[in-house]
Amino acid sequence: MKVKQALTAEFIGTFALIYIGAGAGALGVGGLVGVALAHGLVIVAFAYAYGHHSGTHINPAVTFGMLVAGEISLADAVRYWVVQFAGGTLGAFALSHALRGSGVIGLGATTFDVASMPALRALLIEAVLTFFLVNTIMNTAVSGKAGNLAGLAIGLTLVFCILMGGPLTGASLNPARTFGPALISGDLSQFWVYLVGTLLGAGGAALLYRFVLRESA
Repeated sequence: MKVKQALTAEFIGTFALIYIGAGAGALGVGGLVGVALAHGLVIVAFAYAYGHHSGTHINPAVTFGMLVAGEISLADAVRYWVVQFAGGTLGAFALSHALRGSGVIGLGATTFDVASMPALRALLIEAVLTFFLVNTIMNTAVSGKAGNLAGLAIGLTLVFCILMGGPLTGASLNPARTFGPALISGDLSQFWVYLVGTLLGAGGAALLYRFVLRESA
């Protein structure tokens, strides 16, 4: 792996996911289906554009899953996390600038209603949905079994996860997706739920792949 190219790819990809995905959420483009497609299509596009550079994680939880599965070193994982959170933050900042004066309120932040949903329930929803996402990644892109269709399968998985989880938690499945808009909006109070939940889900999918589903060489 060429580090400069990989980190550049992760930064731009994460920036795009927040700028486009959170932007679609803020604007209400196409309702829930539009938001789901905006996120999924970013994943598909960047999987094919940058997959050969970095694997197109563009998600700290995915990188954590790769680390648990033994597919990336700790040093590389830390580098990925730094640029992913930086890309997510800059993406949210750029989005706030783009929406300034438009009358749109908010940055498409992923949040849950504390009055109707306990934090633990939100955490478990994010864990289950992230499990589905990382499970698809492991058994398509990492295993190599899906060939050129891996990017499409991963993007579609994100779409169906958002279609179900969007009304409940915003279906982040990605700590950087939550962190950027939350930081720029000045409210990080729920971030821990999305961090813990997504890492649990990603770790579970990675362990399942590493010890049960991965085929022996």
